Order: sequence, then C-alpha cells, then structure tokens
Amino acid sequence: MNNFWNKVKIIFTDPQLRRRIFFMLAFLVVFRLLAAVPIPGIDKEQLTRFLSNNQFFGILDIFSGGGLSNLSIIMLGVGPYITGSIIMQLLTIMVPALKRLYHEEGEAGRKKFTQYSRMLTVPLALVQGFGFLVLLEKQNVLGDLSVLARAVNLAVVTGGSVLLMWIGELISEYGIGNGVSLLIFAGIVAAVPTQVGQLLINYDQTQLPTYLGFLIIGLIIIVGVVLVTEAERPIPVTYAKRVRGMKLYGGVSTYLPLRINQAGVIPIIFALSILLFPQMIANFLTGMNGEFLHKIADFLTAFLNNTWLYSIFYFILVFLFTYFYTAVTFDPQELSKNLQKNGAFIPGIRPGESTALHISKILNHVTLVGALFLGIIAVLPLVMRSITGISALALGGTALLIVVSVVLDLVKKVDAQISMREY
Repeated sequence: MNNFWNKVKIIFTDPQLRRRIFFMLAFLVVFRLLAAVPIPGIDKEQLTRFLSNNQFFGILDIFSGGGLSNLSIIMLGVGPYITGSIIMQLLTIMVPALKRLYHEEGEAGRKKFTQYSRMLTVPLALVQGFGFLVLLEKQNVLGDLSVLARAVNLAVVTGGSVLLMWIGELISEYGIGNGVSLLIFAGIVAAVPTQVGQLLINYDQTQLPTYLGFLIIGLIIIVGVVLVTEAERPIPVTYAKRVRGMKLYGGVSTYLPLRINQAGVIPIIFALSILLFPQMIANFLTGMNGEFLHKIADFLTAFLNNTWLYSIFYFILVFLFTYFYTAVTFDPQELSKNLQKNGAFIPGIRPGESTALHISKILNHVTLVGALFLGIIAVLPLVMRSITGISALALGGTALLIVVSVVLDLVKKVDAQISMREY
C-alpha cells in the first residue's frame, strides 16, 4: 500500500511525468469535444431509428470513440489509420524493400514506414467516408444535399479522421501509452454512463439471471486478460566471462522474458477493422440498383447474421493476427544477434542461427496459447448473445477486452516512467 502511495506521489511531484499525464488527459478532452460536433444536415429521429439494434454501427462506434452515434466530424474515428497500418504491415511480408525499411534501417526507417501509413490513411478515409455518406443519404438520415454539401461533408469527415490520427500520435510521443488505443478506450468509457442509465431505466427483474451471467463473464474476461497479459515464459541467458584490464566482467545468469501475449489487444482491433469491410459493402450494395448486387448483399448479410459462421471467422482472424503481429514486432534473428554481440548465450544452445531457431520455437508455443485465449475471449460474448438474445453482449465483451488491455498497458508505461525517475 505504501508503494502505491509513493508512486502516486511521484506522479504528482515529478514535473516531466505530470506534464505527460496532463498532456494525455487534455487531448482526450479535446477528442471528446470533437465527438460532440455533428456534421450538417442530420435528421436526428431517423438517425436514432437507423442506429437502433445495428451491430455493425455499434462496432464501428467503438472505433470512432462514440463519434458515429451522433454523426460527428470524427465519425470515421481511427478506423482508416488502423486499416492503413494493417495494409502496410501485410506489405512487409510481400515487399522485401518494406521489410528492410521496417526491420533493418533502425529508427529512421520506421519513421518513414509510419509516414507511408499516414499517407495511406487519407485515400482510405475518403473511400470509407464516401461509402458512409451515400448509405446515410439512402437511409434518409441525411437530407437531400447538393453536390457541394456532399463534398464539404466528405472533406470534413476525412479531415476529422486525419486529425484523430495526429492526436493519437501526439499522445504516443508526448503523453503516456499508445495514443490510438487510448482514443478507443476513451470512447468506450465515455459511453458507459449512458449504457448504465438505459439499463436501469429498462430494468426487468425477469432478466436478472441474464445480467448476473453477463457480470460473471465480464469478471472472467478481466481476470483472464490480466493473467495472460502478465504471464511470461522465461528463457535462461548466461553472460560469458570477459577480462578487461584488471577486471573480470560477465559470468552472470539471468533470463529473457517472452510474454504469452506479445501482441496485446492489437489482434482484436485488427480483426474488427477487417470485419467492418463486408458489413460496409453489404450495407452499401443494399441501396444499389441491380439484381446481382442485391444477391451479393444478401449473401454477405446472411453470413454476418449467422452467429456461428461470423464467430468462426472472427476467431480465425484474431488467431492469425496474433501470430502476424508477433512476427512483425518480435524478430528472433535480431534478438540472437544482440545476445551474441553482448557475449550472452542460452545454456545448451549454440549462438547464432541455433539460438534464433530455439527462441522461434518457444515463441511459437507461447503465442499459440495467447492466440487461442484471445480468440476464445473475442467470440465468447457473441456466443452468449446468440443464447440470450441480448445484442449488447457482443459489443460489451469486445469493449471490455479493449479497456482492460489498454489499462494494463497504461499502468506498465506509468511504472516504467516512475522506475526511470527513481534510478
């Protein structure tokens, strides 16, 4: 307990750490203010009717931080930026030049790689924004707008998405934590009071067992996420003895911690962003003329409305993205080189290629556990929704998973900052 209060004291007394935290909070407030500014020409009654019981827009509202529920200027949220990042990271597998840029050219290469992701965000935001605005017009949510008014709305929502991308990167650089994850977290938390209020207003004693079941599942998700996020697989490492001058260095044994879930909540966010595309295409094609287009829309709608097929596809995406993101961010070859340069080795394993293969084998095993866990936790609320019929469970489970993971990551970043100042 004393350790906790000491950390709180350091947070409020250290000028640099305090400045980082208040910088983050200030931009989260700006983000919430932007989410309350609507685009012009909205029919609020038609919007409320359109958004009711719509799982697709409920998921998208998570990415927009609540900006979609009132069609704010940031209604696209960070979705285009996340999609751009996914595309760029997928291209590292297919384009050797991008792989070298990301892995071998150091900090300068990664900055250039990030710049490409930013540039890709703009056309993605334009396409996604155009699709949404056309869909909303066909649903009579937006009035009969002129060509100029449509162009202005498209420019506004595209600019809003780019602005959120910039805010997220500012928080990552000058604040604490991952800026994009914190924006999603802030949008989820901001919606909690409204959801609790609606739950109390519509409270029905006959559904009490269902609410208790939802609470138990929520606690299981929280405990599971904490345990898996904190779990590590230690690899023993020994530093060889070296003589420099009259002193003997090395001979120390330590361990290399491999986290069970190296990717954190990123696979969930990636999978959800990919799942938005078929839902957006289905909604867009529904309003188009042509029998063939309607058949495609009906097929996509039938697939998305089938909870079991949707859940299986969602599970596979989360599972694959866990492996993919771990492979992109954690390079056993680079780690093996660093160990060899520092005179370290794994007992019983030859330095170099053998060490890289050994680390890769262990990493694949622990990532399997993390990928299975994330996939099960992701689809569990969907299965519960199909059993109980309460659509909020599907969104609630995903939102809870993101919130817990972001909070854990933020706590670790704050602890790291405090440790740096203590030493």
